[in-house]
Amino acid sequence: MKVTCIERTIKDVLGSDYYRIPRFQRPYSWEKEHVEDFLTDAIVENPGDYFIGSMVAFKYPDGTYGLVDGQQRLTTITMMLCALREAFDLQGESELAKGLHKLIERKDLDYKNRYILGTETSYPYLQEHIQKYGEPGTGAEMGDEEECLQDAFLQLQEYVESALGNVTRKRKTEAAKKKLATKKLTEMRDKILSLTLIFIALDDEDEAYLIFETLNTRGRDLRLQDLVKSRLTRLLKPTNRGVDLAKDKWVGLVERIESSEAEMKVDSFLHHFWLSKYQYVTVKKVFKALKRKVTGSNAHAFLTGLDEDSVLYREIHEPSFRKWTKQDGRMRGALNALNLFKVQQQIPMVLSVLREFRDGGLDRRHVIGVLQAIEKFHFVFTAVTSQRSSGGISFMYALHARELGRKSTKRDKVGVLSDLKTKLKDRIPPYGEFEANFQEITYSKSATKHRKLVQYILARLQEHHTKSAPVDYDFLTVEHISPQGSLRSATASIGQIGNLIGVSDELNQELGSKDFKAKKAMLSDAGVWLDDTLMKAPSWTSRQIEARTKALAKICYEVVWRIR
Repeated sequence: MKVTCIERTIKDVLGSDYYRIPRFQRPYSWEKEHVEDFLTDAIVENPGDYFIGSMVAFKYPDGTYGLVDGQQRLTTITMMLCALREAFDLQGESELAKGLHKLIERKDLDYKNRYILGTETSYPYLQEHIQKYGEPGTGAEMGDEEECLQDAFLQLQEYVESALGNVTRKRKTEAAKKKLATKKLTEMRDKILSLTLIFIALDDEDEAYLIFETLNTRGRDLRLQDLVKSRLTRLLKPTNRGVDLAKDKWVGLVERIESSEAEMKVDSFLHHFWLSKYQYVTVKKVFKALKRKVTGSNAHAFLTGLDEDSVLYREIHEPSFRKWTKQDGRMRGALNALNLFKVQQQIPMVLSVLREFRDGGLDRRHVIGVLQAIEKFHFVFTAVTSQRSSGGISFMYALHARELGRKSTKRDKVGVLSDLKTKLKDRIPPYGEFEANFQEITYSKSATKHRKLVQYILARLQEHHTKSAPVDYDFLTVEHISPQGSLRSATASIGQIGNLIGVSDELNQELGSKDFKAKKAMLSDAGVWLDDTLMKAPSWTSRQIEARTKALAKICYEVVWRIR
């Protein structure tokens, strides 16, 4: 590997060559504090010739340099020069603006205008809305990277404007203000251009991939998705100049994850995908394991698997993303419940199960059975008793996820599911702990924390006892049998599950503030399931509410949420 190192100023860097941000690089991601740190180092505390570290690049056949390390800094520097160029122009210093623009855009050997810094991921936003001299071009789609660029550029513009305001505020004449403003802009320009760095040049792109992985694996801003992208794009080269299927597939799966309303992260997806198929490792060790596993011979299949499973991953977190058949309604219900419980440990297993269902390895009834078992476990373990996991549960799920994929027959796969159900049963907390915590679940006008959980519990009780289709608990209205405020001496019991029942909004309006006897008759006529405690009660007091709460806890634990 041939590596050359030379000390250069930013003026030399931008004035002599063209640069491109390669396909494997991470998008621009600097936030406010990063830009503030840059401005402090580059301008406020820069006495001249301030050293900003290294920049690693390799040379393309056309002479353009591909940036391996330093693209965030060079992009920010380019935007700062654009902000200064605009400020010069506003001061009427068009020659100074045009002179500075030569370090942003200039003619190449074919005498065609070309931006000195080129990028693919943020095209055309960076070029048309920041680098372009004059009015911006046509609108560009705004993704996460474009928003970061927009925010950073606005911050740089505001910094320049504030700096000019500080030096011209006390000057009365426009001529004096202009003179001082031009001087300040020139000082800031010169400080930026005098920044020095060590420019490290490599022979070719393959060496650059290795350097990129080394630098970023050891860096503090590590993102798993950048390293995995680097690995895959290194192994899967474009078939020709205009076709880059690997990049297109990667961009598609990232967009699929990041555009979800469920706030998913690509790094989490990669970790859960890995755990669903390969050995159990922490997220920080995934890339090291992946480099050993993914080679040129299987990189395409690995990327295809990621792409296909990203659809399932989004469906797990955002069930509405998929059009479920009526037969699959209970799958959707289980996924919605797990999202309500805010649990993540089961995701590798759920991903493996849905993958098998998609590929024909499992029948619908087995998928519904295991998803409902996982749902029931986390209702008791997580939603009600709030147990802490030592990590053993995550390991258990990942182990069964891998085993499921390794089995070759449906019979053996079903055996893995049965084994998981047994393991889940063994981890269920004792009834006494469940009952005590169940009594703490309340809902009222002044205590709304458990509203969704209460709706879910009431809906599941109704479904189980009436054998009805899955109830969308989001549209279920919670009716207080004894109206809120009626039992003044026992306000705590008013919100307990024992005083609550799920009804339609229409029925809720009809019930109004009717007395207990009338409400019970109307509920029965409407086909709402009424438990024995409620049916046999002659009146409704705090004692009956507490008794019904305990009775429902027993029904929930021993019947409805029992894993079979």
